[in-house]
Amino acid sequence: MEKVLTKILDQHRKEKGSLIALLQRIQETFGHISEENVAWFSRMLDIPESRFFGVITFYPKFRTSPVGKNTITVCCGAACHIKGADKLLDTAREALGLSDDEDTTADLSFTLQKATCIGACNIAPVVILNKQVHAGMDPVKVTKLIKGYEREEFLGYL
Repeated sequence: MEKVLTKILDQHRKEKGSLIALLQRIQETFGHISEENVAWFSRMLDIPESRFFGVITFYPKFRTSPVGKNTITVCCGAACHIKGADKLLDTAREALGLSDDEDTTADLSFTLQKATCIGACNIAPVVILNKQVHAGMDPVKVTKLIKGYEREEFLGYL
């Protein structure tokens, strides 16, 4: 771990990058930015941890917890919202067994995200599962999509 962190630090110093660029590199490497990583870089760069967390919490793309193997994104833009995106989000949350403050399943198999708009208004409401767009979704279709995918994943391990 120390070797990987040192490599990121060396690259950051060489490029004289910003704090945002450093955080992006950490997240690209580990999938999220852990408190331990922040503490290590804070010590090495003599930058207060609060500065790191100020940037992390300001930008919604930064994650402080691991991401699931699969990503489900529910578009909540205007067209999708009008056509029931909130209900799709609630249904996906229920199908995955997530509480209101969770976005990733305990087994790290799924992460549920909300998108402001994906630009597919003509096929709203839209759900994306691992970059595959699913149009004209409803609560039943969302549940089938998740449960069907879980089954395919399970059968793939047999």
